[in-house]
Amino acid sequence: MSERREREGKHLYEEYAYVLDFLPFGKPGMRGKYRMGAVVQLIGENYFTLLEANVKPGVTLKPLDRVYVGKESRKEIAYILGRIGYEELTANAKMELENAIELIVQKREKWFVEFFNTAHPITPRMHMLELIPGIGKKYMWNILDEREKKPFESFEELQRRINIPNPLKLITKRVIEELAGESKYRLFTRPSG
Repeated sequence: MSERREREGKHLYEEYAYVLDFLPFGKPGMRGKYRMGAVVQLIGENYFTLLEANVKPGVTLKPLDRVYVGKESRKEIAYILGRIGYEELTANAKMELENAIELIVQKREKWFVEFFNTAHPITPRMHMLELIPGIGKKYMWNILDEREKKPFESFEELQRRINIPNPLKLITKRVIEELAGESKYRLFTRPSG
């Protein structure tokens, strides 16, 4: 099933995630709520889902480690405690968030370039492209004109042809805004909880 179809359907769970913070002794205040043991805060690589999970005994993880969190047998993760909101991230997790998102966006560059090639209006007065920080009406029209001539194939080409700031940084900033709940519209994430 394609990623786009998965997004439109009900198949919205993460298969892999990146470690934001590893808490070897659990999370303060969790004693009565969850089993003791190491806890990890993660960000999913498909939908940027923020997750908390218990780590299997003896496993140590570090920020930006990629771990399997899908439904099959997991090597490092004992079980998923659940989705969490941005405000529930530890200070360390928030510090790693930008690096993790950049890593994910880089690895999925083709998908995000396709977003620039296919983005469309949300309302009669607002276009999806305008929701990307740093892209206003002028850049939006330049992108629309250029993609009509020839679709973009990379961030580098997009940046060169349109002369916009680094698309990787712009998308990362947008994902953080969505995770932090600072936007009415969601382009790349799904609501927490």
